[in-house]
Amino acid sequence: MPTYVYACDTCQVQFEKYQSFSEDALRTCPTCQSAVRRVMQPVGIAFKGSGWHINDYRATPKESSTSSDATVAAPAAVASDATPAPAAAPATLAAPAPASAPAPAASKSTDA
Repeated sequence: MPTYVYACDTCQVQFEKYQSFSEDALRTCPTCQSAVRRVMQPVGIAFKGSGWHINDYRATPKESSTSSDATVAAPAAVASDATPAPAAAPATLAAPAPASAPAPAASKSTDA
């Protein structure tokens, strides 16, 4: 059942009351019998279970795209100044392995 906080404007008293959702709100102050109003309270939230911190935050900050572009561009410029490497030898196509012969079927012995 939720806890509601009420405040009296006349005597400045605040009090809490456990009430179900279907109950009507209190109308009178228990100390001075004048009108009361319901006070809005912040709600406590507890995130239970695994993964709340891991999924929402990175372990290390992601680098900006401008710094990563600069590091990628530098090796490419050096590689273009160098002499081209000789072409790699063409890869030989691997022949498919011969299909293995099916295992001989085990003979069923019938003991009569």
